[in-house]
Amino acid sequence: MTDRIVLLLSGPNLNLLGEREPEIYGHTTLEELVASARLAAGAHGCELEHVQSNHEGVLVDAVHAARGRVAAVVVNAGALTHYGWSLHDALAAYDGVVVELHLSNPQRRESWRSTSVVAPVADGVVAGFGAAGYPMAVEAAIGLLEARS
Repeated sequence: MTDRIVLLLSGPNLNLLGEREPEIYGHTTLEELVASARLAAGAHGCELEHVQSNHEGVLVDAVHAARGRVAAVVVNAGALTHYGWSLHDALAAYDGVVVELHLSNPQRRESWRSTSVVAPVADGVVAGFGAAGYPMAVEAAIGLLEARS
């Protein structure tokens, strides 16, 4: 792996984690989830950058800025997972590893959540593991990077 940076993207409303629907998303805050992902990255000698936005264009810009600079993108796109075609296109143009991440299991929820526009451009998906999914997704991204080198 030439680059040791993992970019974690957090989509709309994830800034409310810990207080928004804790029966679905748990009581862990986004800041705590990012800290656990950062620890997982650091254990492998990688740096973790994080961008959270409630605006799709900001996330698209972050993916564009990652091209040629960041080894992997872990993305919890929130509701954008199901309709964010511009995010899909940005990730399709990105040349590194992409791991889609969800706290809950979308397949066990409302039927509209079972469609992901991110999945077709992701190398893998981590879903349904709650807060444990964040370090798992980073570990999966780094594992895929190491397998490619």
